[in-house]
Amino acid sequence: MAGPLTSARSTLTKGAQKLRRMILPLSDYEQTIPPEIIDDEFYEVIRLLARTASISTALEIGSSTGEGSTRAFVEGLHDNSNRPTLFCLEVSRPRFKKLVARYSQDAQVRCYNLTSVSLDRFPTETEVIEFYSSHESKLNRIPLPEVLRWWRQDLHYLARLPASQPGIQMIKQENGVETFGMVLIDGSEFSGRPELADVYGADYILLDDIGTFKNFGNHERLSSDPNYALRTRNESLRNGYAVFERQNPPLQTRT
Repeated sequence: MAGPLTSARSTLTKGAQKLRRMILPLSDYEQTIPPEIIDDEFYEVIRLLARTASISTALEIGSSTGEGSTRAFVEGLHDNSNRPTLFCLEVSRPRFKKLVARYSQDAQVRCYNLTSVSLDRFPTETEVIEFYSSHESKLNRIPLPEVLRWWRQDLHYLARLPASQPGIQMIKQENGVETFGMVLIDGSEFSGRPELADVYGADYILLDDIGTFKNFGNHERLSSDPNYALRTRNESLRNGYAVFERQNPPLQTRT
């Protein structure tokens, strides 16, 4: 027969297991991660473009702790005579705290702890499975159950956030931005398509992970879009990246 101490341990173990089940789907967002775009070819592309482009604003979707692509943006923008403002979006609270600690004293950087787009604009599970099954992409290197875990994790995490206006829309309204000068789409694996819709018209659109669900469709769309020209691309660097520049004359109407 179990004594009081054994029973207490059992209760504690069950409680810990329950807590773990509650936290586990959110665990990836509850911890910081090392930067991916750092001191590589894409990093240099971002830095050079941020330094030379005739822009007044830049938006980075998925800034993380600010050690990778954010640093490339900042280094370039500091040398840009237009003194552009960089808006950083990061939904993970732990990563956002480090981002703010790194750039809170930089007048050219403004950080937002928000989701880029609303939860109802994320793809359905069926859409994710259909993409995985019908496209030969770099996402296929990851088992489908793990990809779906990522998808469920995103939905669970965002559903727990306080109701607020989606980040891209809020930044535009708060700062009087109609279209951004430059945008990097590198946030959630599953929010790339609505993000592109919200930033379409930017002078420069930079895509990371063009070989996965995140920007696979965005890369195809911009590649066939007469309003944008491909400036550089490397499909073999990690999951691939591409940079597109808006063309003049003004944008054609899209249906």
